[in-house]
Amino acid sequence: MFLTITTTGSADRPATDLGFLLHKHPDKAQRFSTSQGTAHVFYPEAGVQRCTAALLLEVDPIALVRKSRGKGRGGAPDSALGQYVNDRPYAASSLLAVALRSVFASAMKGQCTARPELVAQALPLRIEVPVLPARGGPELVDKLFRPLGWTVRAEPVPLDETFPEWGDSRYVRLVLEGECRLAEALRHLYVLLPVLDDAKHYWVAPDEVDKLLRAGEGWLEGHPEQRVIVGRYLARRWSLTRQAMERLELERLAESDDVAAEELDNAVDEEADTEEKPVPLAVRRREAILAVLRSARAARVLDLGCGQGQLVGALLKEGQFTEIVGVDVSMRALHEARRRLRLDRMSERQSERVRLVQGSLAYTDGRLKGYDAAVLSEVVEHVDPARLPALEYAVFGSARPGTVVVTTPNVEYNVRWESLPAGRVRHADHRFEWTREEFRQWAHGVAARHGYEVSFGPVGPDDPEVGPPTQLAHFRRAGDDSGGPGGSRNSRQGRDLEGSGNSREGRGSKEGHGPAGSGNSREDRQAEDSGSVRGKRAPQGGSSAADSSASMRGKEVAA
Repeated sequence: MFLTITTTGSADRPATDLGFLLHKHPDKAQRFSTSQGTAHVFYPEAGVQRCTAALLLEVDPIALVRKSRGKGRGGAPDSALGQYVNDRPYAASSLLAVALRSVFASAMKGQCTARPELVAQALPLRIEVPVLPARGGPELVDKLFRPLGWTVRAEPVPLDETFPEWGDSRYVRLVLEGECRLAEALRHLYVLLPVLDDAKHYWVAPDEVDKLLRAGEGWLEGHPEQRVIVGRYLARRWSLTRQAMERLELERLAESDDVAAEELDNAVDEEADTEEKPVPLAVRRREAILAVLRSARAARVLDLGCGQGQLVGALLKEGQFTEIVGVDVSMRALHEARRRLRLDRMSERQSERVRLVQGSLAYTDGRLKGYDAAVLSEVVEHVDPARLPALEYAVFGSARPGTVVVTTPNVEYNVRWESLPAGRVRHADHRFEWTREEFRQWAHGVAARHGYEVSFGPVGPDDPEVGPPTQLAHFRRAGDDSGGPGGSRNSRQGRDLEGSGNSREGRGSKEGHGPAGSGNSREDRQAEDSGSVRGKRAPQGGSSAADSSASMRGKEVAA
């Protein structure tokens, strides 16, 4: 990426004064490390009559991809090649704008300690960018720069000069000429280069609004293409765009009334603010799960991957749920759940409704059979994809509750999390995050293989473009009229946690479940006492419960 800034001068005002404004000496070639690569500043010519400063940014696209990857794996596979084969090393994209701010920060702020009188002077400037992506063509380039006082020449770059019939590319060679203060010129470039690129190569966080308004002060408020500039600069993030437009309108009104913006924007008393706070996503998720369990008339519920017991606590508040079992592989999480739920202080009647047991869903477990419903809330994404068949069989093939509720993040919604860096998943332990289509394919496959019917629902605001932040699947065992205690099949199977031997899966088993009608074997009673899992191993399971990567973390991701 390459950009040059040229000015002319005279004996009274030498052109080399440009070096004072840029804080870069004309006799030196300097290099700077930036987050995008290495930036070089040098002067191809430096004389009294004419001086040119050049900024060259060397970008390593492979290093950028590796740096942006999170610990999780949430990227779209079809975009993998595009991450390595692209125009980043050559075209003056938003990365060059970031380098401008890094290398010429003082100049952009209008600071010059050595020659402060130069800051306010308008200089005859010529700015050249050999290759600039321009989504919108030369016409948009002219609309953006001409209202700011520039003479604009935007020449389309042909796709191939030897094949003119192929037409022009989306790139232009840009030349700007005009008299302008250097600080203003740099701010124009800083804002409008990303606007023309229209594909920011870094995460657009909420502080981008402040950066835009600082750089646009004095010219963006009245620009005829203001809405285009704001929308593209903020990567079409509607919430940030709306915030920026409101602040720009406030600045315009304040300027019209010749008052400070703070004097107009004083209708809210922050100390007495009664604005309703948004409901956290974790709360909405529990509400959605409870609604499904109520509609299924479930009474005996498994919380698989219960973590610290938030859902267990919500279930305890409703009398419909007569038996609640929290299962997690982590003893530390179970101890924390006991502390949060205050099991040691519960009344005897209340404590009889809840049990917390250690177990791994990489294995079948006779203790989990015969329940009305099971919940896997924010669990499957913590499992390595190769281990999902083991979890699937343990829950749907062996335990076979009448109702299963599964929630998992919707990776498409991640672009709406303003604090989540691009390409990152929501939690460092997530092995993947599914799109809505991927989740539906997995759920339909599970239902078909194990005799369930499945329906889907959103959790949280359902964005028309990217869907809800959390997606929910409601599995119902095919042929069951009710997932609750009214269903005859469930009531026959669900006598107690250990399994009484009455369920079809538990009769006459030779693998530690005891003979039919005789209760559990000694091994199973010991398993129940110790909290370990001694059920038969699920297909494709791991080597042990302790080191199984399919063990449930049970973490809730709060919005």
